[in-house]
Amino acid sequence: MLMRQLVITSGKGGTGKTTVTAGFIALAGEKVVADADVEAPNQHLLLNPQLVEKGEYKGAKMAVKDAERCEQCGKCEEYCRFNAIRDMEVEPTACEGCGVCVFVCPTGALCLEEVTTGVTMISKTGYGSFSHALLEIGAEGSGKLVTEVRRNAEKIMQDEPLLLIDGPPGIGCPVIASLTGTDLALIVAEPSVSGRHDLERIHQVAQHFEVDALVCINKWDLSPEMSKDIEKYCEDEGVNLVGKIPFDPGVMDVYQQGLPVERLLQTKAGEAIAEIWEQVRGHLFQ
Repeated sequence: MLMRQLVITSGKGGTGKTTVTAGFIALAGEKVVADADVEAPNQHLLLNPQLVEKGEYKGAKMAVKDAERCEQCGKCEEYCRFNAIRDMEVEPTACEGCGVCVFVCPTGALCLEEVTTGVTMISKTGYGSFSHALLEIGAEGSGKLVTEVRRNAEKIMQDEPLLLIDGPPGIGCPVIASLTGTDLALIVAEPSVSGRHDLERIHQVAQHFEVDALVCINKWDLSPEMSKDIEKYCEDEGVNLVGKIPFDPGVMDVYQQGLPVERLLQTKAGEAIAEIWEQVRGHLFQ
């Protein structure tokens, strides 16, 4: 069976992307789930995963000095534009791994070494296999780590027809890494001025990478006027608006009580998510 990849994304954080993904996890049949929000993952809080495999992720390089070969000439400190070398010593938190110091060092006292910047995880859940990761605070390489999360998810897929990706917010490197090569993107929009502009930005990213996109509006009834503005944008751009989710305090009750994600579907918001899933599934497997 042909495997399809669906990413749920948004132009900003806090739109309800993870909630929509959780609903889809409960509704979809056989699938593998990937949490591509490696900087602030939270899908694991809903899935209660059991860790199966954990690995170090080395996504950056840092200059390391061999003190015995160093002649204290000062060229490394002179040429480092990040001020990461002070008194001939490398400051790990400031080093960007550019390699200029290695290039200018006349004695070969400096080299670049890979450093651990996060962890990758593969887990089992009651809803199938789960690929996720966590980037260390302040570390770089989030986009590359997202790619690793997707690669791990594809490795553990067997006969599952769907890879369901909970994407990161925004339009930066991790978003691009989660979006490219997928079959379909569902953009979760928020009915606010910033939400409207962020929808436009993430839609442009999807268009640039030639990924078909659908839109849904979460908490639409908090601002019917802005919801209408988003509907008009979708109409003008020829984007399918597949549903609107009402604001529902019952969603927070499910989270706070640690209930299974199926209970989410018993809320008014969950009923709307179920209807949206039917629309998305039709586009995904048409």
